[in-house]
Amino acid sequence: MKLKPYVEKIEKSKEYLSFKKQYPDSFMVAGFFVIDLEMKNDIHQIDYYIPSKKKVAAFTIGDHKVVMQMLDVMGGKTPEKLDISTNVDLDALPGILHDEMRNRSISEDVRKIVAVLQTIDGKKIWNLNCILTGMELLRSHIEDATQSVLKLEKISMAEIIKQVPAQALKANAEEQEKPADKEDLKGEIDKLNKIQQEIEKQRDELNKQLEKSQPAKQAKNSKK
Repeated sequence: MKLKPYVEKIEKSKEYLSFKKQYPDSFMVAGFFVIDLEMKNDIHQIDYYIPSKKKVAAFTIGDHKVVMQMLDVMGGKTPEKLDISTNVDLDALPGILHDEMRNRSISEDVRKIVAVLQTIDGKKIWNLNCILTGMELLRSHIEDATQSVLKLEKISMAEIIKQVPAQALKANAEEQEKPADKEDLKGEIDKLNKIQQEIEKQRDELNKQLEKSQPAKQAKNSKK
């Protein structure tokens, strides 16, 4: 399914109509989706920026209702407007990733995809953070217009955990300190899912860091 049906469902809801009446200057800036390929606990969220408040209203589609929450804008930069038309289906993202992973000899499978659709420098870009079966994270950028993979890199979970705020990790400290059987894969997956929940909460910060790290990485490679 493309972006449009989710936007239409939200914008017909009483929650959105009330919001739009209060903030007529608001406009759509992002789609935030969790594609859970194992547990099927998917999340569909559309974000609207409010210039007068410098905040983002996040509308999440539930089973029978739409829920709104106000979020601060990370970095203070005004996000670009996102229009409703897209070329990439959400259901197609796993297949696009799978093909590119195999082309790069990455043998793991994708367990969960955290996908953020934004307009960056006038282009719609899918920014993906994916949990792999090998307990590693895969990051990718896919251009919506061409469905081409602009970036694909695999990094360790240890590196990602460093990016999670200390307060968030502290909230999980008690659970993480409990004795665990290192042979028990299910236990490790449970821990990973808890960490992933914190990563999802910090998605805007991760996106910002990712954009900053790309030029630095290119500069480093050019020196080799």
